[in-house]
Amino acid sequence: MDLQDLLNQGPEGEGKKKTDSPLLSLKTDLDFYKESIQEVSAEMMAEGYTLYPIFVAHQHQVDLGEMILDRGELNTQWSIQASSLEEFVDRGIIKEDRKAYFEKQFKPANDFMCLFVVVPEGANFVFYPYA
Repeated sequence: MDLQDLLNQGPEGEGKKKTDSPLLSLKTDLDFYKESIQEVSAEMMAEGYTLYPIFVAHQHQVDLGEMILDRGELNTQWSIQASSLEEFVDRGIIKEDRKAYFEKQFKPANDFMCLFVVVPEGANFVFYPYA
């Protein structure tokens, strides 16, 4: 799923007041963060930590990965934590029997950041291009 797909998903039900999606602020922050995220991704792969870097985007407290971009320190709306497919499997977020499927769906890490976007309604994987 691409970020634009999430942005285009409207609320269910027509009677709800339309509000701006928090994902709009995520896009703004990702455009600001993308060089830093790309550098961390390249380091994670070059150092043999993982071939599948995953970046957890959230606005609250998440106990997953290591904080690399703190919204409080950077005066932004989203924090980013660096993680990996291996940690997601170890923690049971991705089941062992779905690991091969995830690897097959994973977009090239040199061109896309893999985000695990956590919002109050749930979480989802999104691939966002660096360019």
